[in-house]
Amino acid sequence: MTELKLYDHPISGNCYKIRLLLSMLGCDYQRVPVDILKGESQTPEFLSLNPRGQIPLLVDGETVVWDSMAILIYLARRYGGERWLPADPPGEARVMQWLAVSENELLYGLARARAIKRLNRPFNLEQCQKEGNAGLATLESRLKADNWLATERVTIADIACYPYVHLAPEGEITLEPYPAVRAWMERIEALPGWLAMPD
Repeated sequence: MTELKLYDHPISGNCYKIRLLLSMLGCDYQRVPVDILKGESQTPEFLSLNPRGQIPLLVDGETVVWDSMAILIYLARRYGGERWLPADPPGEARVMQWLAVSENELLYGLARARAIKRLNRPFNLEQCQKEGNAGLATLESRLKADNWLATERVTIADIACYPYVHLAPEGEITLEPYPAVRAWMERIEALPGWLAMPD
């Protein structure tokens, strides 16, 4: 197997998604730190790998994959078989629905609220908190009935949504009104290979 390289930053929730899945898959990989706060993702060398200038970025031999959602799909297919991403069209579509939630309500809500408080980003905190709570309510509705988001077992849908839910309090969004979400987080944290995000 070729050596995997993950270009990432420790406080990025999107990078944490990838580290979490790699750990649960049992994949060895090399971490390449990229200090986005110092503009290291905008260098010519980095932009030659990812023209968007964003992390995470995965290199697997000759294959280069950027965007956390694309990397989750790639790793699940390449190293997880159907365990993390169903091959049947309905199952795959259900996973994709929750990946969309992770890239919309959770990103524009929870992640941006955290970015305001942690990185002084110029977003509207009240609006981000409103969108974040809408996303949490959507998860709560689903998780009242089922243990996992997309299928009867954990998939990359859960891995995609977990980090920014876990980090929601950093954006001053409480998880207290969402007991099913909190129970789901505990199930994820009990899985083999789970690892904590550094402070």
